[in-house]
Amino acid sequence: MIGFIGGTGPEGRGLALRFAISGEDILIGSRDAERAQSAADSVREIAPSISIDGGLNSDVAAQSDIVVIAVPYSAQKPTLESLTSELSGKLIINVVAPLAFSKGIASAVRVEAGSAALEAQEIVPDAIHTAAFHNVSAQELLTPDRSLDTDIIVFADDADAKGKVIALAETITGARGIDGGGLVNARYCEDLTALLLNINRIYKAHSMIKIVGV
Repeated sequence: MIGFIGGTGPEGRGLALRFAISGEDILIGSRDAERAQSAADSVREIAPSISIDGGLNSDVAAQSDIVVIAVPYSAQKPTLESLTSELSGKLIINVVAPLAFSKGIASAVRVEAGSAALEAQEIVPDAIHTAAFHNVSAQELLTPDRSLDTDIIVFADDADAKGKVIALAETITGARGIDGGGLVNARYCEDLTALLLNINRIYKAHSMIKIVGV
């Protein structure tokens, strides 16, 4: 079971859709159970045969083996602090990119811990932390027949966890998983999200990344 904390936004729903299409059982979480169920229903409308449901963040975290953290950065700390017991021992995939916006222009926010992923590790030290999917277009994810010509860079200190997330990334049609090294490197892709959003604004596009030479 893969659970999404903060999965009601476009990125969470897009990843939930792609993972569900690949055969995973999915739970979408929110602080509001009705909002979570509405998000799950909206994803099911795109692919009616998938296994997806919604519920409170606490229930989703408790029931899931893999938990995707997809909240805005401003909500990460309070959300994780409220779920420390439910997340203990779980494999966490952090997709959070700390961003600020001014007149429509995105910029990366400096994080005292070094990155959103490292901050999450400090808050929930008993979980297994990975970070990935920062630079994947939500709009492309939500188009289920779209092949994504992109690489998904995965960061983790635990080799087995990293391998699981790379394999999960490659269930998305057209995507390739890339080993990005330890969790300390996650900040580079977190920050890159701001650049891609600004490129998207200039070109009215859904830009993603591709690593060449490997």
